[in-house]
Amino acid sequence: MPKPKPVEKLTYEEAFEELTLLVKQLEEGDLPLEEALALFERGQELGVRCNQLLEHAELRLRELTPDGEGGFTEIDFTPGDSSD
Repeated sequence: MPKPKPVEKLTYEEAFEELTLLVKQLEEGDLPLEEALALFERGQELGVRCNQLLEHAELRLRELTPDGEGGFTEIDFTPGDSSD
């Protein structure tokens, strides 16, 4: 089996897909203890990576709001701050 890519080099999609596969393997429950522990540890790292990438993406979110002249202005997006 090829050596997995370092966690810090994974995109969100790659990390999430690998994490999903690891969870499925662990849920099956037919792994030797050492292998299960190694998968669990890798899963923890993948979860942290996904969280970091999501936080970074949240910081980059921007919101377009009408500028009063028929155009739009880009402002920082604030979660929960909706005019709906």
